[in-house]
Amino acid sequence: MASETKDAHVVEIPVDEEHRDKLSSATDVTLAAIQHHPLMEISRSPGHLLLLKLWQREEALFGRRAALKEARLDSARREIFQLCFSFFVFHGFFLTLLYTSSVNSTDEHHHHGACKKWWLPTILSLCTSLVFVGLVQVKLCRYWKSSRQLQRERSDNRALGRCVQELRMKGASFDLSKEPTTGKRMKSSSVEIKWRPLTWCSQYAVTLCLLCFAGLVAPASKFILC
Repeated sequence: MASETKDAHVVEIPVDEEHRDKLSSATDVTLAAIQHHPLMEISRSPGHLLLLKLWQREEALFGRRAALKEARLDSARREIFQLCFSFFVFHGFFLTLLYTSSVNSTDEHHHHGACKKWWLPTILSLCTSLVFVGLVQVKLCRYWKSSRQLQRERSDNRALGRCVQELRMKGASFDLSKEPTTGKRMKSSSVEIKWRPLTWCSQYAVTLCLLCFAGLVAPASKFILC
């Protein structure tokens, strides 16, 4: 009796030929879409697969080189800041020492003799300033050189990324003879007008500021001592 009740609740859903054909056609469409997917076409083409792997490896190398250059730029910025800080600390200590010696010299003869030798601290100040300015200028030259290299690396990496994306989208129809457009080719195809003196001044403004400050501090020795 329990078995008959259990069997009475079983409902069989018949599957007709039309429904079976729809399932079969949907499966065929899915398989055809997978077979014609660009990544599947690339996996079946040795040339396209090798090109994709080579470009992906180049992308990884570009990323590592860019990270290394960014670390060098950060280190150069810290070194330039430390040199500028040392430059101003030196001049602060130098002027304070001159002023203290001038105030403490109560003897008129001693004061007159120190006034005659005002050019000694001036030369010392100028020489030290030029050393600091030279070091800062060298660091700035290296900084902007690395910055330009980093910009080229990023430009080449973007061009390579566009080619990889196009290869993944087109699949086997991608032209294997196509090469990424490098930064030099992109720059040659576009016209850029730059005023070089203005660019130089903007890049080396720190050096110009240090030179101006050194030029203003150098005559201060005569005014303080005399």
